[in-house]
Amino acid sequence: MGFLPISKEDMKNENIEQLDFVYVIGDAYVDHPSFGHAIISRVLSDHGYTVGIISQPDWKDENSIRILGKPRLGFLVASGNMDSMVNHYFVSKKHRDMDAYTPGGVAYKRPDHATVVYGNLIRKSYKDSPIIIGGIEASLRRLAHYDYWDNSFKRSILLDSQADLLSYGMGERSIVEIADALDSGIAVKDITFIKGTVYKTKDISGIYDSLELPDYDTMKEDKKEYARSFNIQYENTDACTAKNLIEAYPNRIYVVQNAPQPPMTTEEMDHAYDLPYMRTYHPSYEALGGVPAINEIKFSLLSNRGCFGGCSFCALTFHQGRTVQVRSHESIVEEAKLIIEDPEFKGYIHDVGGPTANFRHPSCEKQLDQGVCKNKQCLFPKPCANLTVDHSDYLELLRELRALPKIKKVFIRSGIRFDYLLADTDDTFFKEMVEHHISGQLKVAPEHISDTVLKVMGKPENSVYEKFVTKYNRINDKLGKKQFVVPYLMSSHPGSNLKEAIELAEYLRDLGYMPEQVQDFYPTPSTISTVMYYTELDPRNMKPIYVCKNPHEKAMQRALIQYRNPKNYELVIEALKKAGREDLIGFDKNCLVKPRRMSSERRENNSYDNRNRNTTDKSTGRTSSRTTSKNNLPSTGKSTTGRPSNEKPTTGRRPSNEKLTTGRLTTNRPDTGKQVTGRPNTNNGKAGKTASKGIPGKFNSTGRSSSVKKAVSGGIKRGRNTK
Repeated sequence: MGFLPISKEDMKNENIEQLDFVYVIGDAYVDHPSFGHAIISRVLSDHGYTVGIISQPDWKDENSIRILGKPRLGFLVASGNMDSMVNHYFVSKKHRDMDAYTPGGVAYKRPDHATVVYGNLIRKSYKDSPIIIGGIEASLRRLAHYDYWDNSFKRSILLDSQADLLSYGMGERSIVEIADALDSGIAVKDITFIKGTVYKTKDISGIYDSLELPDYDTMKEDKKEYARSFNIQYENTDACTAKNLIEAYPNRIYVVQNAPQPPMTTEEMDHAYDLPYMRTYHPSYEALGGVPAINEIKFSLLSNRGCFGGCSFCALTFHQGRTVQVRSHESIVEEAKLIIEDPEFKGYIHDVGGPTANFRHPSCEKQLDQGVCKNKQCLFPKPCANLTVDHSDYLELLRELRALPKIKKVFIRSGIRFDYLLADTDDTFFKEMVEHHISGQLKVAPEHISDTVLKVMGKPENSVYEKFVTKYNRINDKLGKKQFVVPYLMSSHPGSNLKEAIELAEYLRDLGYMPEQVQDFYPTPSTISTVMYYTELDPRNMKPIYVCKNPHEKAMQRALIQYRNPKNYELVIEALKKAGREDLIGFDKNCLVKPRRMSSERRENNSYDNRNRNTTDKSTGRTSSRTTSKNNLPSTGKSTTGRPSNEKPTTGRRPSNEKLTTGRLTTNRPDTGKQVTGRPNTNNGKAGKTASKGIPGKFNSTGRSSSVKKAVSGGIKRGRNTK
């Protein structure tokens, strides 16, 4: 079986007079299981339905939506593997100049808020055709939400897109149930009974086991009510315990979110990923230079989905859920054999992972029949006493892959939770990971070094990270390897003010490293952190929290992280004076800047990047080259989302992406709004984050390291290895 129809000529060749579904997507058509539209369309085909693809239609031309004719059952709509707004804009709201999901990497082949635009375009031409929306963009906007790019409080995307149904989460099960209902003759307005869907109605009298959220108008007027609503939503994301949620709008319109679909079984996961994908982009794109995103995921393997990490800035809880679901070893090994036969394969598996690579089972046995805890996290602030910590299954999988002929190396580029790794009393996996699965640099994500900020983020204390780096170095020394830790850090996250930003700057000073690229926290929909940003309240306890929104202060926080760059001199001076830290202005070795610009600094201005790119760590004598990527590539090794960052995804993640990436009529990774099949990286460095070198050691009251000599140097590459 080849590619699905994209034209009337293709339909004729397949003897199809009328398609059952026309799938309108914001990405290029890539028939690979790391792309949500590929999985959804293949699952439907496997159930006997015909599906045609309209990729990146011209939203200014109504005819672009008519090229395949009117479908028998309805239109499916997804913005793509990434949220269209994350795809278009940096956190500064400046336009990106490249789109990895478009042929040739050309930007702006999809509109802003693509799901809404496509839905309205279809409704204009086909008044009575059912429209079902899904994917990462729809999934994370299924109820009223704050939109960072417009700085406004928006209605459910179901209403704004004029769609009839919304499929949230990964969507394989719900899309088949929707198709079967439509095929049986049930009117789309009467399809109100499918889990994992959202519908609109004017009659809620027959809805049972439900909770009524604050109505839209009330939330729009009172941010506190929105924070309260979001917390209710967050506590109702598990299939075992979630209730149906009702959100009222003017004119007696109600948006109803049904409880989520149960987690997929291993057999169901295997079947979805074993379907006959072409595993590449449509050949019509060859002349345009192909689709860059395929390079990030072509030689990567998705092992799992779901994450019980619970980071505040990640939307995975809302999109994939906290219960980990896995593919079997057999399924993954068979896919690896397909990869080996690819003519372009050079012997390197780029990633074996997912949103979190070293999660290969639910966090505890209770989750399977009682669901996840509503008011308690599995790893934060400390690992739960009931947490099952076991890397043996993942270790065995990696060994099986390493043993395959023609494979030289199997890398782990998805996120690995270092706190979960430390909780394992058996060091076998840790040792083999260091020995066999790192390409010289291990990316980790402590996110910050201030425990105050880490608590808001839902991340472990800095001492946990220090313990991890110490153990990592010890294992490397024992194996005779010189491999480095590269931590990713986030600026301007809620809870971080100039004090914490300066503490982070001192941390980087002690490392002797300045990141080339700095981004702020990115407020993407359906994360706790975004709700904090908008409401200035922590929805978990309703306590006020400091949020940096002023562009100038955000610029100061960014400048502090790159305080060596002469271009940032004035901002750094201003920030230090405003924070009362003039002690860091001077000629002492612990000062961040000198009291005045030196002529030598001005001469060095143009060579700043080159200096920073190649440095030698005085404590180790090791030289490292650092590179970062601005492109919104999906991470397949994970991260953002694009884990994959494909992405997944979405993700301040997660896109997620930012590994990500499958979004089924829904897709993944969400920390940046990207998708995730493995980690829908979606940005390839998570939005809102910056990378730097790692350092073990304690921090005193000024934030200065007491063990600078132990600094670990290292470069920066796409993707991240640990969370």
